[in-house]
Amino acid sequence: MEKDKKNKPTSRFAKIKQFLLGSRKRTVIILIFILLAGFFIFKSGFGQVKTPTYQTAQVTKGTIVSSVAESGLVSVANRASITTQASGVVSQVYVKNGDQVEEGQKIADISLDPDGLQRQAQALTSYLSAQNGLNNARAQLYSLQSSMFSKWKTYTDLAENSTYQNADGTANTANRTLTPFTTAQDDWLAAEASYKNQQGQIAQSQSNLTSAWLNYQAASSVITAPMAGTISDITIVPGMQLNTSYSGNNVSSQIVASIKKSGNPVVTVSLSEVDAASVKTGDKATLTFDAFPNQTFTGKVLGINTTGSVNSGVTTYPAIIQLDTPNNDILPNMSATANIITAVKNDVLKVPSTAVQSNNGQSTVRVLKNGQISTVDVQTGLTSDSETEITSGLSEEDTVVTSFITSGQGASGSSSPFNRTGFGGGGGVRFIGGGR
Repeated sequence: MEKDKKNKPTSRFAKIKQFLLGSRKRTVIILIFILLAGFFIFKSGFGQVKTPTYQTAQVTKGTIVSSVAESGLVSVANRASITTQASGVVSQVYVKNGDQVEEGQKIADISLDPDGLQRQAQALTSYLSAQNGLNNARAQLYSLQSSMFSKWKTYTDLAENSTYQNADGTANTANRTLTPFTTAQDDWLAAEASYKNQQGQIAQSQSNLTSAWLNYQAASSVITAPMAGTISDITIVPGMQLNTSYSGNNVSSQIVASIKKSGNPVVTVSLSEVDAASVKTGDKATLTFDAFPNQTFTGKVLGINTTGSVNSGVTTYPAIIQLDTPNNDILPNMSATANIITAVKNDVLKVPSTAVQSNNGQSTVRVLKNGQISTVDVQTGLTSDSETEITSGLSEEDTVVTSFITSGQGASGSSSPFNRTGFGGGGGVRFIGGGR
């Protein structure tokens, strides 16, 4: 009995095999059925014929804006640094964040260490020397001025003498070549030149004095405000040690606070050679900052450094953009992106840029009409980020092909008929039967 049970499945399989293969005709029918099923499965799944469809857009009339995008940093944010080169211990701080101060107002006192005392003394000596130099230059100017007037008087008296001036008041050019006259004239001209040169010496001495005073202030035990404004970013407290730091042979300044003023932030961007040719002073711009991703600011180009700079063989041209409104939240060295508007045209024909193909200087567009696609030569004008102006070759309401999609594929299977990626905006999908 157990042996019969074990052989039962084998017996069933044998019967099925005998049924399928027992008749040659039956076997052929089954094979044909299998082949037909496989064919239909392949055709419906992998062998589907994919019909090309096209994405299109209409030629429209409107405004087109051309702009260039540049990145940069905030260079001025309505604030100045309060610095010191002194070394020692902070003994007193007289202001706090938010206080209003005037130019020259005391910010803090420092108890100088020996190194700080020495540098302060040296700076004071240089300042006093510069003051003496300016005083001497001014005294010399008075002497040269007196000499110039004296020489002028001698010259004019001689020039008005009857020997060197005719009875009608005109110059006696023949006698004015004589040595007494030319000598008096040269003496006066030399005195005048010395006087003018001394004026230049005074300007130089004044500059030396200003520089010496700033150096003395930097080394002084008293820190003062460089301008009027609102105190912010204080980084010192009483008892804090300030140490001397050097950059080469020069003492580096330490920032102890900032002063904010009313005004508009300024952003510096670097223009490429191509963009520098189209951007000009006064162009409007929109700006975004990494620190404020949901805000857009407006501004205008104040100026461009057309000399440019070269770094690793790449030439760039710094441009200055000032924001239209003040903003105390925008800080120095924040990253910014500026879209500078270089041109605006109204009431022009335009198409998505993906519809335009250029070859050997000739631009063409594929136009869909009555189910057929034809290639049309066009003349282009202004170009924005996504649209191109058409100056000739198309009419308003013409339908242009921007890209094509093979049916059965998703967006990832789309492509442009011009070997360009992406779609133009505002278009619809048309099914085309053999018009390509």
